[in-house]
Amino acid sequence: MNNNGLPAFLLLLIASGLSGCATMSGDECLTSDWHAIGFEDGSRGYDANRLGNHRKACAKHGVTPDFASYQAGHDEGLGRYCQPSRGFNVGSAGGSYNGVCATHREREFVDAYNSGYHLYQLRGRVSSAKSQIHNKKQALEENEELMKDKGVILIAADTPTEDRVRIVIDLNELAESNGKLKAEIEQLLENRAHHEHELADYEAVLANSGY
Repeated sequence: MNNNGLPAFLLLLIASGLSGCATMSGDECLTSDWHAIGFEDGSRGYDANRLGNHRKACAKHGVTPDFASYQAGHDEGLGRYCQPSRGFNVGSAGGSYNGVCATHREREFVDAYNSGYHLYQLRGRVSSAKSQIHNKKQALEENEELMKDKGVILIAADTPTEDRVRIVIDLNELAESNGKLKAEIEQLLENRAHHEHELADYEAVLANSGY
C-alpha cells in the first residue's frame, strides 16, 4: 500500500493509463456532439486527458473541441462508470483503472475493482496450470512416439552398430526427459487442484458480495 491507500499493482495500471491517437475521423470531428463524446469517454473510464487526443485528431480538420460541453458530458459519464458493480466487472475482465473516480466514490469502486481483479488472477492461475499440463502432456506424447520410432530402427536388421549406439543414447535421454515431464505434470495437477479450490472458495465469497 502507498500513501494513497492503493495497491502497488493498481498504481502501475493507473500509470499506464488509457491512451490513444487519431481517436476521431474527419467526419466525426465535423459532426461531433462534444457532450456525447465526453459522456462516452467518461462512461468507459477515460480521464479528461482523452480530450487532448481528440483535439490533436480534429486539429487536422480545423475543428476545435468544445471543452465545456465535453467536460459536462465526461462528468456525467463518470457518474455511470464509477459504480462498484462496474469496478468489479472491469477488474474481473483484467481491465485497468485510470484513477478517474471522485474521492467520495473511489473507495467503493477500488474495493470492487480489487475483488474483481483478484477473481481474474485466480481464474488466470487455473487457466495457466491447465495450459501447462496440456503442453507437458503433448511433449510427453511426442517423446513416446519418437521412442517407438527409434525402437523400430534399433531392432532393424540393417541398422549399423554405430547407429544402434546412438539410438540407445537417444532412448535413454528421452526416457529421462519423460521422467521429468511426468513429475512436472504431477506437480501441475496438484497446483491446478489447489488453484481450483482457491477459485471455488473465492467465488463462494463473492456470491454474497452483491457484485
